[in-house]
Amino acid sequence: MDGRKRSNINPGDTVDIVLKKDQRSGNLTRGIVRDILTNSSEHPHGIKVRLEDGQVGRVKSVHKV
Repeated sequence: MDGRKRSNINPGDTVDIVLKKDQRSGNLTRGIVRDILTNSSEHPHGIKVRLEDGQVGRVKSVHKV
């Protein structure tokens, strides 16, 4: 599912994010959403979230159960 729309993401969802340090390489980090940091309903590079382990990045894909 698309990570550019805030309505697709909820706390507790499993997501793949790109960390700031990985933006050039495109490496993805998988984790569970703790907080949604982007206030707007959409963002062209992905909604910014904080994972349960504290890492912050932009969502590239959402894995719904």
